[in-house]
Amino acid sequence: MIVAAKRTNQISEYFFSEKMKEIYHFEKNGIKIINLGIGNPDLIPPSGVIHKMKKASELKHANTYQKYIGIEALRNAISNWYKKVYRVNVDPKNEILPLMGSKEGIMLISMSYLDKGDEVLIPDPGYPPYSSVSKLLDAKIVYYNLCENENWIPVLKNLSKAKIMWINYPHMPTGATIPFEKLEEIVFFSKKNHVLLVHDNPYSFILNEERPLSIFNVKGAKDVALELNSLSKSYNMPGWRVGMIIGKKEFIHNILKIKSQMDSGMYYPIQIGAIEALNHDSKWFEKLNIEYIKRRKIIWEICDYLNLKYTIKSSGIFVWAKITDTNKNDHIWSDKFLKTYHIFVTPGRVFGNNGKGYVRFSMCCPIKILEQAKNRIFS
Repeated sequence: MIVAAKRTNQISEYFFSEKMKEIYHFEKNGIKIINLGIGNPDLIPPSGVIHKMKKASELKHANTYQKYIGIEALRNAISNWYKKVYRVNVDPKNEILPLMGSKEGIMLISMSYLDKGDEVLIPDPGYPPYSSVSKLLDAKIVYYNLCENENWIPVLKNLSKAKIMWINYPHMPTGATIPFEKLEEIVFFSKKNHVLLVHDNPYSFILNEERPLSIFNVKGAKDVALELNSLSKSYNMPGWRVGMIIGKKEFIHNILKIKSQMDSGMYYPIQIGAIEALNHDSKWFEKLNIEYIKRRKIIWEICDYLNLKYTIKSSGIFVWAKITDTNKNDHIWSDKFLKTYHIFVTPGRVFGNNGKGYVRFSMCCPIKILEQAKNRIFS
């Protein structure tokens, strides 16, 4: 008998992977499901991106192995982008590592810096892969509470020393933003306790009324911090798998040791398309947000009808809503919602204990489909 590695006993199949099987079963039986659960942007990338990629695919060297650190032009584009949108100087030669999506970065950073038994500070609620990757590496997870009455910002006096601390603002799943002074406090905490601080930052530009923040806007953050970023949400390129790690030379060098064992570089035409996206100005985000404002308004109307409580100040591509009726079990609520209206909404407990009693709606659906969802519920 061939037995799976013990580490696989600590995790289960990703929630959304399992849920898509259930949705497929419904649709196989002729029931059309409206998926408001997954943050999978449906809009197209900026004008010119796909054209540039297609043109690059015809070059003789397009199908060869690429550099593990990405082509120089991509790293320069990322550096220029950070200067333009975050007002942060990043050395394109030593402080940037392109990724096959920022999700890859969670594994690479963890493999580079976590030994068995090392403690990891993970937000609750938070992005599930922070936990699953830590479990796979036999690290000791220490969840830190994020609560609505604290605006989903950690109370640092309650935290202990750890090897890595994960933060994510604008926050997923709640959409909370963080004031600059709070970000400064977290960097100070990390310096004081010699913690590697990792800021996962893919939602800076979606419905964010504040100035987009990088962890490196905080003076001295490069001494202790890394930042993950992505083109998936910002430029509607989730399937392209383009992300990046930003950090000082020593951190990037250690992570590259792992990455260079895992893949053979990003497809050249994708890098060329990514450069084209990064070169767009702020008008791109203005146009993108006009669309998301329209979509969010419909979801707010649905929440009002269902007596769900939400904040109008959240950012990102989701609406995070609190169940206010007597049945506050979000898992039961979500399942009932799926069976009654054939609409999938994510239960908050997927993101941790502090997500219980909440549900998350995705805005990654055309207005026409959102109106259909609204009509199903209101009729």
